[in-house]
Amino acid sequence: MARKSESKSKGRSWVTVLGYSLRVAAAGAVLVGGLYGWNRAEHFIVRDSRFLLASPDFGLESPGLELEGVRYASRIEILNVFRQDFGRSVYLLPLAKRREQLIQLDWVKDASVARVWPNRVYVRIHEREPVAYVQYPMDEAARIALIDGDGVILRQPAQGKFRLPVLMGVRPGETPETRRLKARRLALVMKDIGDVGERVSEVDVADRSNIRVTAKAENRVVTLLLGDQNFGRRFQTFLDHYPDIQRRLPGATVLDLRLEDRITAAEQEQ
Repeated sequence: MARKSESKSKGRSWVTVLGYSLRVAAAGAVLVGGLYGWNRAEHFIVRDSRFLLASPDFGLESPGLELEGVRYASRIEILNVFRQDFGRSVYLLPLAKRREQLIQLDWVKDASVARVWPNRVYVRIHEREPVAYVQYPMDEAARIALIDGDGVILRQPAQGKFRLPVLMGVRPGETPETRRLKARRLALVMKDIGDVGERVSEVDVADRSNIRVTAKAENRVVTLLLGDQNFGRRFQTFLDHYPDIQRRLPGATVLDLRLEDRITAAEQEQ
C-alpha cells in the first residue's frame, strides 16, 4: 500500500511539473510572439511613408507641422527646432526634448508638443507678455529691448508696436531674480495707476521705497515721486490738481506726492 501511495504521489508531482512547464512555455511563446509583433509594428510605423512628417514647402513651413499662438516669436527658429524630424516618422519625435528646446527660444514662455496621427505635429506656443521697454546692452551696443513680467529681456520684434513705459533701474549683471522683482514692481505700479497710465513714459523702480514716474500733462513733462504705496491715488491727485500746480509751480520738473495733503516741488537730481 505504501508503494502505491508513493507511486501516485510521484505521478501527481510529475503532472504538476509538466503543467507548470507547459504554462511557462505558453507564456514564453506569447511573450516572444508579442515582442515579435511589436517589433514588426514599430518597424512599420518608423518606415512607412504614411507616418512621415512632411518636409517644409520651399524651405519654409511644413504642411504637417501646425503652429498656434505665435505672434512675436520667430517662426523660423521654431521650425528649426524640428529640423531633424522632417522626413522622419512622427513616432520618433522626442516630445519632451522638443518642448524644452522651444522654451529656450526668445519670446517663448511655455510650449506643448503633440503627435497627431498618422503624420502631423501640433505645437502650441505661449508667448511672454512684455510690460515695459528697457535700455539694455545687446551685441556690444546699448539698445532698446523689451522686458516681460518675469524679468526676461526680449528682443523687440520688427512687427508690432507696444504702448509701454520705459523701465528705469535695470542694469547689466543683475540676477534674473532681481530683474523679475523690478519688472513685477513696475507691473504693480501700472496696474494701480490704471487707465491713465498711458500718460506715463518712464517708471524708475531702483529705489523701492520711492517709485519715480515720468509723465506728461498737456505740454509739460514732470517726474513724480510716488513713494511706496497708493500709486494710483497719488497719480490721480496730480492730474486733478494739475492746473493749480502749473500756476503755483510753473518751473518745477520734479514733484513730490508722498505727503497725502500737499504737492511740493523737489530738487532735480544731477
